[in-house]
Amino acid sequence: MKTGDKIYIAGHRGLVGSALMRNLRGKGYANFVTRTHAELDLTDQAAVEAFFNQEKPDYVFLAAARVGGIHANNTYPAEFIRDNLAIQTHIIHAAYKSDVKRLMFLGSSCIYPRLAPQPMQEAHLLTSELEPTNRPYALAKIAGIEMCWSYNRQYKTRYLAVMPTNLYGPGDNYHPENAHVIPALIRRFHEAKVSHAPTVTVWGSGTPKREFMYSEDMADACVYLMNLPDEQFVPLLGQDRNDGLPPLMNIGVGHDLSIRELAETVKGVVGYQGAIEFDSTKPDGTPRKLMDVGRLNAMGWKASTSMQNGLAVAYQDFIALNK
Repeated sequence: MKTGDKIYIAGHRGLVGSALMRNLRGKGYANFVTRTHAELDLTDQAAVEAFFNQEKPDYVFLAAARVGGIHANNTYPAEFIRDNLAIQTHIIHAAYKSDVKRLMFLGSSCIYPRLAPQPMQEAHLLTSELEPTNRPYALAKIAGIEMCWSYNRQYKTRYLAVMPTNLYGPGDNYHPENAHVIPALIRRFHEAKVSHAPTVTVWGSGTPKREFMYSEDMADACVYLMNLPDEQFVPLLGQDRNDGLPPLMNIGVGHDLSIRELAETVKGVVGYQGAIEFDSTKPDGTPRKLMDVGRLNAMGWKASTSMQNGLAVAYQDFIALNK
């Protein structure tokens, strides 16, 4: 990408999109085209096509999605599959029609099977059953990967799907019910600290293991991949036949920790002095989700932000948002 190229970040106000914009600005890019949800409904096909016809971006980061934790996935399964299928279908097709040079489709580690071998490699996609609690969302994202692959094969587009691990950082969603685990824990421990509550209850047994990545690191990996020269980028785009690896790249840190260890870490960062209780009647979700990031690391990129440092910034972001 040249610094003057027009870049469209779909979902620029979310956790992922805002991190992408900060990273690109820091590298000298300034020609952004953005729309809020009020300005452009990405589930409206005609509106999306009109937007692409008008703006004609050179590069697209498709970070817009309906997302949430276990509670949100269980409560709104219809919206999770319907909205995500619509958003990605409209943008990918409009990008093809307007000759976008490269598109990056951002998914989630939940695309991999519930009991995938650990760490999860790109080759493990569709090898066994998905986790039921987020299956509608996962299937939508898998369809997005397949759509990128299909357009690459049929139309010679250059669309790459990247699958970040669990993310946290500035601009996260701290909704009391629909948030992911880290922002939910930050909110819960902060409120308990302020109210001097003697205990904080965490969903599940505390034994599942998860990998977490600071959002600014994720954005740096995405921009790194989008800027690869053709001789490195094109081989990532999937085979001409529908076999071999899809156009898919894992993005993560390569190590994980238990939910119990995570809760203790967030408790320390927030400065809560009470006790932690685990409610084992609540769902645990997938037992373990660790990404194999060997391919990304071998291409010359590795995450650099420690959990402690990243959580400290995330907590300050939460405080700023809730003054």
